[in-house]
Amino acid sequence: MHDSIESSTPLTPGHCHRARRLAGAGLAACLLLFSTTTAAWDGRAEKQVFEMEEYTTVGGETIAPVRIGWEAYGELNEAKDNVILITHFFSGTSHAAGRYAEDDAAPGYWDAIIGPGKPLDTDEYYVIASDTLVNLNAHDPNVTTTGPATTNPETGAPWGTDFPLVTIRDFVEVQKALLESQGIERLHAVMGASMGALQAYEWASAYPDQVERLIPVIGGGETDPWLLATLSAWAAPIRLDPNWNEGDYYAGEPPLDGLRESLKLVTLDANHWQWANATFDRSWADEDADPTRELEARYAIEQTLDDIAASRAELADANHLLYLVKANQAFITGHGESLAEGLARIEAPTLILYSEDDLVFAPPGIRRTAELIEADGTEVELVALEGNRGHLDGVVAIDQADDRIRAFLAE
Repeated sequence: MHDSIESSTPLTPGHCHRARRLAGAGLAACLLLFSTTTAAWDGRAEKQVFEMEEYTTVGGETIAPVRIGWEAYGELNEAKDNVILITHFFSGTSHAAGRYAEDDAAPGYWDAIIGPGKPLDTDEYYVIASDTLVNLNAHDPNVTTTGPATTNPETGAPWGTDFPLVTIRDFVEVQKALLESQGIERLHAVMGASMGALQAYEWASAYPDQVERLIPVIGGGETDPWLLATLSAWAAPIRLDPNWNEGDYYAGEPPLDGLRESLKLVTLDANHWQWANATFDRSWADEDADPTRELEARYAIEQTLDDIAASRAELADANHLLYLVKANQAFITGHGESLAEGLARIEAPTLILYSEDDLVFAPPGIRRTAELIEADGTEVELVALEGNRGHLDGVVAIDQADDRIRAFLAE
């Protein structure tokens, strides 16, 4: 695993990377005391690593050790009450803002709203994000994650499908241990997009006394049947690739054909037909190869999606995608059987950002989520994002909600 990037700066929130999971509870064994500074965040992102000697999943299985990468922007104040946790989407990482180097082509995905003077103002807030367990991008040198591609110390080989199934609640519990290792007991806000919204709902339901504000973006309170089927379709090409070999492929050829097709579906579903029709016409990928006359000839949109998927597959892991699919399929807020009960436990004022053109999380499901949170008097506001990207407008058009996010965080 390419996960050895750690901070060498002394007395930072990430100086202590080891905490022990005790009896499945989210308790960390070491807390840090450190001084803060008033210098503005300079936009440089630094990946750090948090490690637990062991972690017991909500399903009762033990993973040892666990390592996740994390980033933070801004400074933790003395009272440790200025923390905003960012939880990432299905194909995302902890790289929410800033650049690792000045010549990086693009900053973190929510750089538009994180930084000095921005809605998540790093002169005021300590903004922290972590890679999840079974992160899709297991082979990205800037990602640290424990999952099927990680070496199992008991066998000396990758876990493969012997790795325990994990849930959105497990992502939350590991994040909680990371925060506790820094002495953080309350969150000014939790904010996340898509799968990040699921984590945000789970945080506010599982630990209502620790979450002061909730900002789910393009995500509902449970995985509905439409999304169950969509996720199944994302997983199918990997399972059909003979190189997948029931998940046992680490000593041979990985199932890259299946992985690429899976990632093509992820990319397509996360967008919208409005974007496709506005961006492409019926042009051929090769002006000399007519798709109406040659079986192998392709249209430009087909080739573009293939190219995007091929690039993403270089850093991704097929088993990790399958595990993420299972975690998302299993999701219902509160990790129980009743959505109403899970959402009723949320006490934090909630600002839900969504897209009416979302093809992943259907807008009626998001509105129902809002109604169930609001049913017992909890304050909820729905704000629609405009654009032609559908689900992805929650990432690329997030700055539309600048003023509302800023005001909500100040309320």
